[in-house]
Amino acid sequence: MRAAVLHETGQEKLEVLDDVEAVGFGPGKVRLRIRATGLCHSDVSAMSGVLPQPAPFIPGHEGAGEVVDVGDGVTGLSAGDRVLVCWLPACGECPSCKRGQTHLCLAGFMNAGTPNFKRPGGDVFGFAGTGTFTEEVVVGAGCAVPIPDDVPFEIAALIGCGVTTGLGAAINTAQVEAGSSVAVIGCGGVGISTIQGARVRGAARIVAVDPVASRREAALRFGATEAVAPGELADAKQRITGGEGFDYVFEVVGKSATARTAYETTRRGGTLCVVGAGAMDDTFQVNMFELFFDEKRILPSMYGGGDVLRSYERAIALWRAGRIDLESMITHRVRLDGINDALDQMRTGEALRTCIEL
Repeated sequence: MRAAVLHETGQEKLEVLDDVEAVGFGPGKVRLRIRATGLCHSDVSAMSGVLPQPAPFIPGHEGAGEVVDVGDGVTGLSAGDRVLVCWLPACGECPSCKRGQTHLCLAGFMNAGTPNFKRPGGDVFGFAGTGTFTEEVVVGAGCAVPIPDDVPFEIAALIGCGVTTGLGAAINTAQVEAGSSVAVIGCGGVGISTIQGARVRGAARIVAVDPVASRREAALRFGATEAVAPGELADAKQRITGGEGFDYVFEVVGKSATARTAYETTRRGGTLCVVGAGAMDDTFQVNMFELFFDEKRILPSMYGGGDVLRSYERAIALWRAGRIDLESMITHRVRLDGINDALDQMRTGEALRTCIEL
C-alpha cells in the first residue's frame, strides 16, 4: 500500500512508499479506502514538532473515502458506505461528553500514541490517530462518519477539519452577532472558513489580515469586506472602529505574537477567539490590570467548539443552500506523488487548500 511517511520530526519532506500496511483491524474498528484528503496546516505543524506527534508517522487527518470492512460490534456502518474521517471522535462516556462538550473528549488523542501502520522496518503512527496520506487506514468506528451521496469526497474532506474549525469558531464559540465588526488574522483554509462563518452570522464588517496578497484577494471573494496586510491592521482599526477596536478578532495563526496583536485589536468588552494551534512553549501574556480593566473575553476554540457531528451536518446544509462556498477553497489538486509540492505551496501561502486525490 502507498503512503507518505515522515521518518523523523523536523524533516520538511515526506517519502512516498509502497511497503506500508494498515494494521489494527478488529472489533470496533473499520478499514477505510481514502479517496481524497486535504492538506491542513496542522499536518505541517506536526511535521515540524510544533504539535506533538510520535514519529515515524503518516500525516493527514482531513480525509474522506469508503468503508472497506467493518469489525465485530460495529453498527451503523457497512462496506461501501461513503464517510468522512473524524480525527476527534467522541467516546460518549467521559465527563466532557456527558456535559455536551464532545469536542473536548480525549479519546481521540489517546489513539495518536498507538501505531496504526507498519513497514518492514517497524511501526508507523498515523497523525492524530488517523493518517490520511495513504490509500487505506484502520480507525475506530467513531472516526468514520457517513456522508450523503451528493457530497463529493473532496468537500467532505474539508468538512472533516478546516471548515468545521473555522465555521465553528464564528458560530459556536464566538457567536458573532449580526451587524458587528470582525477581524480575522490568518487567511488560510481555516481563516477563510472563519470569514464565511462570520458572514453567515451577519457581521457587517469583516477585515481579513494576511501577509500574502493572493490570500487577501481570496478573502474578499469569500466574504471579507476588506483585506489588509498585517502592517495595515492598525490603520484599519482606526478607520473602521474609530480606534476602539473590533467586536470580534479571530487569531488563526497559532502564535503568541499574533494573539497579542489580536488582543490589542479587540475593543474593550469584545471577544478575542483563538483558533490557531500553537506550540506548548509559546506563551501568550496579558497583565492582570488589562485583563480586569478591559474585560475582553478570551475564547479558545477547539475544533470549532461544538458537537462535531452537528457541525458537519450544518456545514453540509449551508453548502447545499449556497450560503458557504467550499469548492473554491480547493485551489490545488495533486496525486500522492505530488505531496511535497503541496507542502511547499502551503508554506509559501500559495494554496488555500490542496486536495490530494488517491
